[in-house]
Amino acid sequence: MAKPRATPKTTAPAKKRKRKGVKIEAVALSAAEIPLETFEETEQALIDAVKADGGALIGGYREPLGGKNLLFVAIPIELVEPTPFQRDVSDAHVRKLVRAMDKTKRFLDPVIMVRKDGKYLTPNGNHRLHALRELNSKAVIGLLVPEVEVAYQVLALNIEKAHNLRERAMEVVRIERDLADTPRGEADFELELEEPALVTLGYGYEQRGRLAGGAYHSALKKVDSWVKGNFAKAIEEREKRAEKLLSLDDAVNDAVARLKEKGLTSPYLKSFVVARINPLRFIKGDLPSFDELLTTMEKRARGMKTDKINASDLARTGGAPDSSDD
Repeated sequence: MAKPRATPKTTAPAKKRKRKGVKIEAVALSAAEIPLETFEETEQALIDAVKADGGALIGGYREPLGGKNLLFVAIPIELVEPTPFQRDVSDAHVRKLVRAMDKTKRFLDPVIMVRKDGKYLTPNGNHRLHALRELNSKAVIGLLVPEVEVAYQVLALNIEKAHNLRERAMEVVRIERDLADTPRGEADFELELEEPALVTLGYGYEQRGRLAGGAYHSALKKVDSWVKGNFAKAIEEREKRAEKLLSLDDAVNDAVARLKEKGLTSPYLKSFVVARINPLRFIKGDLPSFDELLTTMEKRARGMKTDKINASDLARTGGAPDSSDD
């Protein structure tokens, strides 16, 4: 006798995951509702400016998440520039893009732009812009965003290449300096600046390009905070914090040199010294202030008894080797 056929199990639809801190609700536009047939007065003024600049409107649409209006445009390449707060251009990355465009004979990845002072600034297309210039393109295709402040937010969407710590820190400092004349402050730009420690490290990298910021990052994250007041005050305070960080780095480098004189060699020497002088792991209650922590760590580094440290102590050190975060 044949066995009865098992009833197939039905799978319940997966629950939509709501990520912590995300508040946006999609406007739920259908595909047919996305193209723009008419434009608001400010958008029409922007379209007129594009045409006066020698560019052209390809079309307009409402993006499907927030329903914001965007313009799809062609702009003369000589009017397009990177925003001043991007990471430095990688020649290897440009070369890779040039070869890919040469092979496909197409430019398939429009850049994002904002118009400011007669120029079109792209916060995420610097490498593509360089590649187009190498290939003698006369125009750049892009999405023109009417709101200029979006240029600062776009960096959070730029995931074409993972940023290392130094690149991220230098970007946020460039953003902060670009906002120096505005009445707002760091706390108003938490998304763009990411975290207070990153800003301090950026000012440190400005003065010392080979700073091994990764050795200090975890400690700084616990005690650094947003500077109150406008950006002019914040820049002044960040430069002071960077000076304290570099003074600590001098003391750590001195301790590392003394360990090397003893004949100790390890790719973890700097991380080892920083871990030895960092008191945070022993503190159960309130944490010290930024200044208090760095003053304590510098004092410990200068007073470190390197003659009592041996190879077995270094062997127990874990983590990534010391580097300049390049």
